[in-house]
Amino acid sequence: MLESLTHESFRPHVGTGFRVEYAPGTSATLTLAEVTVLGGGGGAGASRRQPFSLLFRGPRAPVLPQRIYRLDHERMGALDLFIVSLGPHGDGLRYEAIFT
Repeated sequence: MLESLTHESFRPHVGTGFRVEYAPGTSATLTLAEVTVLGGGGGAGASRRQPFSLLFRGPRAPVLPQRIYRLDHERMGALDLFIVSLGPHGDGLRYEAIFT
């Protein structure tokens, strides 16, 4: 399913929450803050998607180490995304997922 997602799949959901379970029975909400189209083309086939990144904002603690997490969204369903902490921003933390 991830292969079919594009930046346009996520744009309507900017400002909405994605629940991430980071330990058994313990979860936090990451809010989709930005969707950014990245440089570079679709590569060697017209069917390749344009690379893009998702920027999420979450609570200050806990700091989620980079790895694959299952993020659940009320409209998009469950997505297994590799997210990386970008560090503090305001009263929370920023996380990024990149799609190539």
